[in-house]
Amino acid sequence: MQWFLLLILTPYFYLLLKIYMGMMKIRPYRSHITPGIFITIIVACRNEEKNIPVLLSDIAAQAYSHDLFEVIVVDDNSSDSTFETASAFREIKNLKVMRNYGKGKKSAIKTGVDACKGMFVVTTDADCRTGKEWLRTIASFLAENNPEMAVGPVKMESSKGFLRKFQELEFHSLQGVTAGTAASGNPVMCNGANLAFTRASFLKNSENLHFELVSGDDVFLLHGIKKERGKILWLESEDASVSTRSAPTLRSFLRQRARWISKARGYNDRDTKLLAIVTFVTILFQLSLLVAGVFHPVFLLVFAAGFILKSIPDFLILHNRTRQYEKKNLMRFFLQGQLIYPFYVISVLICYLFTKSSYAQSASQ
Repeated sequence: MQWFLLLILTPYFYLLLKIYMGMMKIRPYRSHITPGIFITIIVACRNEEKNIPVLLSDIAAQAYSHDLFEVIVVDDNSSDSTFETASAFREIKNLKVMRNYGKGKKSAIKTGVDACKGMFVVTTDADCRTGKEWLRTIASFLAENNPEMAVGPVKMESSKGFLRKFQELEFHSLQGVTAGTAASGNPVMCNGANLAFTRASFLKNSENLHFELVSGDDVFLLHGIKKERGKILWLESEDASVSTRSAPTLRSFLRQRARWISKARGYNDRDTKLLAIVTFVTILFQLSLLVAGVFHPVFLLVFAAGFILKSIPDFLILHNRTRQYEKKNLMRFFLQGQLIYPFYVISVLICYLFTKSSYAQSASQ
């Protein structure tokens, strides 16, 4: 049994430790130039009448010349006054509000890219918040490094309650994987809430975004650029980060994550699939040992040994990210989170299986 435990956990331990080593190479970015490039910010949104004015106010307050950026808000068939609210905003010089010529976020982003003037595009979400140095820092990084894609940090706002703390921890782990794999030259994921890419790269890969799937506008673009050996970089900077809110309820949290995993069936990147499979097998093995322990106590000892081995790289990654974002107090919930995590993953999978029809959309829509 001990050998079987090592056989199952060694791939997970190796992959996560490799990600951690990639994270250790990261150095905070400091701008050394005054950028002068024109940037297009695209916000694809649906039913965001309450959030869109707040985001646009943040963008209007950017420490970057209003002559050097445009904002394109693409309304994705909202049933509220999102379009009218965004259209009434007057504090951004180059603001364009459009209706999605298709349906879904991917189509909305393509609508914006087709209409944009910038060589570089930055995407964010309507429910995000940005600091004043956000765009200037991104523009500096793009001007200095000229990547096809720059992946920016996304933070989750702190809230009370264990559910919110668990979400923060899990989100930090995803950011850790994002940062570590990108820093090691083998990116596997990103977040469209803070993403920069060239217009040319998007148009080149737009046909591979799997428009039949609701989720994945960001990751499929990353995979396409990666396949072409394009330059993809992680931007480590507090100034370049955006913040988002956690899901308010357990139901909404599980449905959100189920929507996220719905894109997995469209993955064609070997490294992303390998990491996903290894992680799922490890979690399934943990649960199997726990169930077996109910019938024979010896399996509980094996579970405990496997739990410790799995927790080592998890702890290293989370400790790195929480320290970077000055959220080390979250590590108080690490043990509870590790115990709950296998059940959480299975719950998300069950949620997806029962609702997967809602995560598919016709390419003809």
